[in-house]
Amino acid sequence: MILKLMGWKVDVTVPDYPKCIICVAPHTSNWDFIIGKLAYASIGRKACFLMKEQWFFFPLGLIFKAMGGIPVPKKRGSALTAEIVNRFNHSERMALAITPEGTRSLTSKWRTGFLHIALDARVPILLGIIDFGKRLVTITDTFIPTGDIDADIHKIKSYYRGAIGRHPEKFTTD
Repeated sequence: MILKLMGWKVDVTVPDYPKCIICVAPHTSNWDFIIGKLAYASIGRKACFLMKEQWFFFPLGLIFKAMGGIPVPKKRGSALTAEIVNRFNHSERMALAITPEGTRSLTSKWRTGFLHIALDARVPILLGIIDFGKRLVTITDTFIPTGDIDADIHKIKSYYRGAIGRHPEKFTTD
């Protein structure tokens, strides 16, 4: 109802997989989190999400963790990918929303950790778009990674061509 009042529509046609990764783009604003969370909840589904560890300070960290937040350490080389695969392997249900850009700033280098997680945990990737131009959230396609990370990320980036973020100048699929 909140999204409707804000002029947004939600189109989700993918099955309610017990385990999946939801790849969400464009990610150009903190509003993406709010719109995405509301959209997924509007269809009766829950998803945990990755977020910079800096946001997990008291008391906000307690709220984010209660909402399904998983802190992402700033330092590289952490065991986060293995930790998330382990969570998938030990959960009956788990949907994890990620933003492949890994930042709200303009970047052409998308993160590929979610592809490794999907391969290792043997879960599908749902392709979600938060399009501010159309005021539409869609999750209508499922992507099964092949193991060729470069080819897979290229196909996924191609899928998001034409999507408009809250700040269009901060989004590229090149």
